Amino acid sequence: MHDVVIVGGGPVGLFLACELGLAGCSVLVLEREPEPGSPFKAEPLGLRGLSAASVEAFYRRGMLDRLLTVATVPDGFGADPAQAPTPPRRGGHFAGMMLDGAKFDDSTLPFRLPSPASAGLLTSLEAVEAVLSEQASKLGVDVRRGVTVSSLTHDDEGVVARAGADEYPARWLVGCDGGRSTVRRLAGFDFVGTEPQFTGYRLHAAVVDPEKLRYGFNLTPTGMYLQLGEGNIGIMDFDGGAFDRSQEPTREHLQAVLRRVSGTDVTLGEVHLASTFTDRAMQTTTYRRGRVLLAGDAAHIHSPLGGQGLNTGIGDAVNLGWKLAATVLGQAPDGLLDTYTRERHPIGAKVLDWSRAQVAIMSPDPHAQAIQAVVRDLLSTVDGTTYVLDRISGTSVRYDLGAEHPLIGRSAPDLRLEDGPALGDLMEDGRGLLLDFSAGGCLSGPASAWESRIRYAAGPARNDLGVGAVLVRPDGVVAWAGDRRPDREAFERAAARWFVTPATH
Repeated sequence: MHDVVIVGGGPVGLFLACELGLAGCSVLVLEREPEPGSPFKAEPLGLRGLSAASVEAFYRRGMLDRLLTVATVPDGFGADPAQAPTPPRRGGHFAGMMLDGAKFDDSTLPFRLPSPASAGLLTSLEAVEAVLSEQASKLGVDVRRGVTVSSLTHDDEGVVARAGADEYPARWLVGCDGGRSTVRRLAGFDFVGTEPQFTGYRLHAAVVDPEKLRYGFNLTPTGMYLQLGEGNIGIMDFDGGAFDRSQEPTREHLQAVLRRVSGTDVTLGEVHLASTFTDRAMQTTTYRRGRVLLAGDAAHIHSPLGGQGLNTGIGDAVNLGWKLAATVLGQAPDGLLDTYTRERHPIGAKVLDWSRAQVAIMSPDPHAQAIQAVVRDLLSTVDGTTYVLDRISGTSVRYDLGAEHPLIGRSAPDLRLEDGPALGDLMEDGRGLLLDFSAGGCLSGPASAWESRIRYAAGPARNDLGVGAVLVRPDGVVAWAGDRRPDREAFERAAARWFVTPATH
């Protein structure tokens, strides 16, 4: 019996598997696709934007350098902050309206420091999965391909997944098997939300007269189209989602939709690849039922506008991994696993609304078009650009941990010891981290009781942002922050909330 079976071997399932494997859990990943590669995961259709928050997760687990070798990155990305005079240029779009990264004002963001993971990057699903698969193999994760789960049973003792005549028992099971999740259906999760407004198309095709299509995102009176060159095209057709997966998207159909949406008489040649999607926005009411949990698209689906799906899923995996591992290993305080739904469900709900808002102002409707004009003006300002890029980056996420200090609940800034490594470099082993900047390291005594769960590092900081000590959870979230003379009792209360000492388990 494995500690955890993960159904779904995409980026979310693999990242979760790595987190569990890093903690010493026995993990089995079941993936229905027989081979890891797919034309839809490679460039150009497999291109995805990783947010700064997702890149930060790779950095904190020592995978960023490997990711940079296989990713398409902006100039200056990954440079030593001490050597890079300017941060990488940021960019993106909101509802097809392009943002000027030069108008991003990072001085308005609280508690951010220069970091090798200070911005997002463009890469492919194929590259992300290759990096994660390599890491999973190093950690002893068992990945089995060509396995389609058809049924499961679960009770208070464990879960059994079945694929044909084969059974896969585990203490816990996590569904990371996408928007049409089998696990979600078999385990009886409620999935609620809103129905689609459009059918979207992604295609790689020969274009006979590409000069008739404008480059980039293009909003039109009938929808939106996107051209990224070399026949890499996206289309949004506001048909109420009627066409999605209802029939094969033929060349003739794709050409007709592209002509209608673009307002041109463009001609398509051979279509190499094509797929459809919608803006259906749905979310499970909880991310856990007994010993079955969900993460990524299995828990929430929405349109791909803004590239939030993959990044939200990675956030789920990072949040869940250490909590489930602690539960499996008997090192979890009471109620720790329940904080997964409590923290991540509101984030998923906000992402769904972020997607709905973009769809609403892109609609070929006079009222939507009027709102679009107002939003376009707002996005031309520094404040508007900063707000949207901050949301896209994931750096604005803050969990409500019931504490007043503004750093608590946020992703920790990349604090760096004056004569030592940065915070991100100290988190590769998956433990929590206590950075003690106080004179003489006044928390060294209390910290020793937690050494199996919390790494301790002390000394002056290059920039301590006004704090004397910070306790960081394994997912990089600040759990506690102390002043120049940290309160030992306050630290111990915070540590006990998220960790247990060896003597208590």
